[in-house]
Amino acid sequence: MNRSVRSFIVLFTIIALIAVFTLVPKIPQDLNYHDFGDQKQILGIPNFWNVMTSLPFLIVGLMGMRQIMINRLDGGLPQLRSAYLMFFIGVGLTGLGSGYYHLNPDNGTLVWDRLPMTIAFMALFSAIVGEFLSIEWGRRLLYPLILIGMASVIYWHWSEQQGLGDLRFYGLVQFLPMLLIPVMLVFCQPRLSGNGYLWGIVGIYVAAKLAEAGDAVIYEHLRFLSGHSLKHLLAAGGAGLFLIALQKRVPVQQVVKSETGVIAK
Repeated sequence: MNRSVRSFIVLFTIIALIAVFTLVPKIPQDLNYHDFGDQKQILGIPNFWNVMTSLPFLIVGLMGMRQIMINRLDGGLPQLRSAYLMFFIGVGLTGLGSGYYHLNPDNGTLVWDRLPMTIAFMALFSAIVGEFLSIEWGRRLLYPLILIGMASVIYWHWSEQQGLGDLRFYGLVQFLPMLLIPVMLVFCQPRLSGNGYLWGIVGIYVAAKLAEAGDAVIYEHLRFLSGHSLKHLLAAGGAGLFLIALQKRVPVQQVVKSETGVIAK
């Protein structure tokens, strides 16, 4: 499949998903979202476990930033260094924003949880575009996509203040990259080995969303861990898996040469 066909498939998917989100009626933030299953206060910290399980984001984010700052990109493309760095900056800030939100969950604090998440989503997406479609486009799209992601949160918050809550733009920013990544994995030729890492990230994301949806039910059964806390751990684990990928993957050409005996591994 040539590059133009692959690009068309991705572009068509983007247009179709945007059309779907545009046709859906406005979606206000359900205030019951802030009513989490586990609200225990421990050591004077409200919603203790939801706050504490935000810390792995900060840890993984700092680990990823350190690895990139010392130019440890054996499993990535040096040209996409900025995208990888912005991803881990977003992950680290998500740890801070999520912890802050869970200390006092409401729409006002939720803004600071969602803003860094959009940085991470969009940076990851631009990195995957660079790895599968075009390095140049991956680089060019990085900061415009991040700005679009942040604008989606600002628009949602403004719409709530106007009494016209509308989550559609933010929903598109969150779900579009995670829907497009499998499309690129299936139809596009990778520059790096180890697609299993990326499929693992997609699978973990789905599991995290399911855990979030089953927050109270999971807590009723486990009693020591809620679905939302589990979501935090899974999502941070997905970011950690990408960190491992940036250490373990190799260029596809190197794998082919190795398999044909041109170079020994």
